[in-house]
Order: sequence, then structure tokens, then C-alpha cells
Amino acid sequence: MPLRSDWAIGREGFTVDTIISLLKHTALDPRKSIPAYLASLYTVRGRDIARRNPGLAKWLLRAVYAGIALRVKNFLDQGVSNNWVSDTYDWKKEIAVVTGGSDGIGMKAVMLLAEEGIKVVVLDIQPPKYTAPPNVHYFHCDLANPDAIRATCAEVKSAVGNPTVLINNAGFARGKNILETTDDDLRLTFQINSMCHYQLARELLPDMVAKNHGMIITVASLAAYVTAPRLVDYAASKAAALAFHEGLQAEIATVFDAPKIRTVVVCQGYTKTALFEGFSKGDGFLEYPLDPETVAEAIVKAVLRGRSDHICLPKGNSLISGLAGWPIFMQASIRKDTKKKMMAWNGRQVSQPSELVRLAKDKVGSAGEKAKEVGDDVGDKAQEVAGGVKDVVKGIEESAFEEVQAVRESAKKMEESAFEEVQNSSDVTAT
Repeated sequence: MPLRSDWAIGREGFTVDTIISLLKHTALDPRKSIPAYLASLYTVRGRDIARRNPGLAKWLLRAVYAGIALRVKNFLDQGVSNNWVSDTYDWKKEIAVVTGGSDGIGMKAVMLLAEEGIKVVVLDIQPPKYTAPPNVHYFHCDLANPDAIRATCAEVKSAVGNPTVLINNAGFARGKNILETTDDDLRLTFQINSMCHYQLARELLPDMVAKNHGMIITVASLAAYVTAPRLVDYAASKAAALAFHEGLQAEIATVFDAPKIRTVVVCQGYTKTALFEGFSKGDGFLEYPLDPETVAEAIVKAVLRGRSDHICLPKGNSLISGLAGWPIFMQASIRKDTKKKMMAWNGRQVSQPSELVRLAKDKVGSAGEKAKEVGDDVGDKAQEVAGGVKDVVKGIEESAFEEVQAVRESAKKMEESAFEEVQNSSDVTAT
């Protein structure tokens, strides 16, 4: 699976990106537009073509200006992003960590990096869905558990070495609306999509800072710029990941004084992975699903360039990154329009083991509380019954006592009556 040439038509077919790439390598390349413009002015054949095509020279001149402006813009972008310093990488000695590298985009990126001879460490909750080459090392890691991240990073350093490249690729989405989203959904989505970036940086960045050498790639999403219905928690977590990248880039240069450390953010659109099964495929030209290999290639090419960058995919959607500056009516219309793309999407309804354990503990605790409540109710009922039985027994005892007293009174009266009869008999006999 070698890296494809920038000239090659994308795996997605003929799209708007194909046209953008063509313009970038032809009309907007001053190395081609300037000679073409000069030829239209100073060569016989060029003047003849220009004479037969009025306005051609003007369009060529505009292409020259646009190409130069684009080159200047890219020069300034690269200079500022890389702190105006260069660095070199020996890929046989570098160690790249890829989170979520067992399948999807991460798997493709791992295989491409491995083909370049780079030693790769995969951090994932599930084992790789491929036969890993000798230079790929898998470590089981529950990214939803900060303690597991800390322990796994220590294990990686001990067994493989100090990583010099970190690719925060793992992603998670539930696909619920705001009212359906639980606290557990929010906690897990933010932990996987953004909070673990902080935790991994705390473990791996100090060595990069000490050596003033390394790279951190943040795989965010176009959702960081456009929030869609049923994707609010995911979009918010990806916006947090984007903010993490931007802040990290600034702190590396100003706080940590390590200007050679590179930071890259990749904001990709809908990609054909398990995370977004059922998502609308769009019109196939302006809007279309990305192949996982397309995104993986963009990540790996950024790594191999060894420079900081901000990448949007598809390239035709780069304007979306400025959505916050668009008129409000356009922003709102775009967000509402995204609902049509979400109709058949259900998100990824799985949980990390750490989350399942926590939920189980919560349920056990809840069951224990209910059992205690039931036990208390049973105890109260038992006391009530016991009290009732005591009252009944007491009533029976009192009733029996009264009956015995009545019998005794009756017997006493009978004795007195009998005694009187005997006395009367005695008196008669005496007479």
C-alpha cells in the first residue's frame, strides 16, 4: 500500500478535489504560469495563440498573481507554524504512537508508517484486525481510563523507547440528540475525542521538549467547525481537540521553548469507517465520503514532511474552517441542512470496558440502595405485623381473662345458691 502521488486521481473518483489539485499543479503554479504568460508576449507562437484567443494574456497574468499570492501565503503559514526553524528526522530511529490503530483510519496509517520503516506503537482497546509487521507493537490500552493511559505509556517507554511522534487518532460518537445524551455518553465522548490528548501529552511530551524534537498530530474533524443535529457532543469534543492543538502549538513555542516540535491537525469530513456507517454519501462531487486510506495518507505524508500543518479534507471543504466568520443566516442554514445527512446514521453504540465497569458499579450501588430500602420496608412491615400480633394476643388474653372471671363469678354464685339450698334443707329436717 505505497503512498500515492499528488497527481493521482483520488480513490473517491472525479471530485472537486481533482479540479483543485489540477489547478494547484498547473495554473496556480508560478513555475508554469509565468513562462506561459511570457511566451504569450514574447514568442511568435505565443503571440499567435494570444491573438486568436483575446483575453488569454490577461487570464495568464491573473493566474501568475494568484499563484504568487498563494505561494506567499503558504510560505508565511509554514514559517510561523514551524517557528522559522527547521528540523530533521531519522525515520529508522523515530517511534510513532497511534491511538485507535487497530482498525479504520488508524490501521491504514499504521501500515503506511510501517512500510516507511518507522517503528510504530498501537494503543487500542481491541487487538489489531491485521497481521502486524515486526516493526509494529500493539499495547492494550483503555483510552477511557486515565490510569490505564499512564501505565501503558510507562510500559511503552520501557519496552520500545520514548516515542517521538504521537498521532491522536482514536474517535468515538454516539449519534444521539441533546435530550437523549446521558452524562455517561458525554463523559466517554469527551474522554476519547479530546481529554486523552491531554493525558497522552503529559506522558510523552516532556521527553520531546527535553530533546526539542518530536511531533504531535491531532485528528479532529470538520465537525469542529460545523455542528450537526445528533452530533452535538461529538462536534463539541472535536472542537475541544482543535483548541487543544492550537493551544499546544502556542505553548510549545512560548512556554516550553521547544520550537522544533511539530504540531499537525487533520480536519476530515465524513469517512467510510464503522464510526459513521449510515451517513449520507452526498452528491459525489462537492460532498462525498472519504476513503480511510485517503485520510491515512494525508496523516502519514504530514508526518514524513516533518512540518506543522493544518489539513482539511476534502480540500474543497477548506472554506468551512472559516464558517464562524460567515453571515449568521449562512451558518444556521448549513447546520440545519446537515440533518439530511444524518437520517440513517446511528453512531457507534459500544462502550469502553472502563465505562462498563463504572456503569456496573453504579448499578450495583443503586441495587444495593434499593435492597436496603426494601429491607427497611420489610423491617417496618414486620414490626407492624409483630405489633399487630402482640395486640391480637393481648386482646385474646384479656378476653380469656374476662371469660375466666365470668366463669369464676358464675361458679361462686352457684356455690352460694347450693349452700342456701342445703341450709334450707337442714331447717326443714330440724322442724
